[in-house]
Amino acid sequence: MVSQPQSATALTISSQPHDGAVVLRAHGELDLGSAPVLRERLRQATERPAAPALVVDLAEVSFCDSVGMSELVLALHRSEAEGLRLALSGVHGSLERLLWATGLHNVFDIHPTCDDALRAVTAPRRLERRP
Repeated sequence: MVSQPQSATALTISSQPHDGAVVLRAHGELDLGSAPVLRERLRQATERPAAPALVVDLAEVSFCDSVGMSELVLALHRSEAEGLRLALSGVHGSLERLLWATGLHNVFDIHPTCDDALRAVTAPRRLERRP
């Protein structure tokens, strides 16, 4: 068993492929000190997508500040530029408050659970008809 020193800003991210999507699961605090970890994983996922959809599961994120939010916004822009569908799941606490306070809850595709997000991003896109 390998032990690693824990810091107040520790963030770990795991990646798991699913049919038609990749899930990045974040665990810990997302702030100035840990944002580079998320930035790198999101950059890898959006620049060389292994699937046409990405779900960022934030259910185990205990804190998020404006720097962490900025990383998610950058990932959204990169995913849109690459034609990649991006969804957030498990949003709660400080992250949820930030999304609502900034109006970004209307910009991101947000789902209560990872399974809900996976169903949404892997479903065929529907063409919207305009009246």
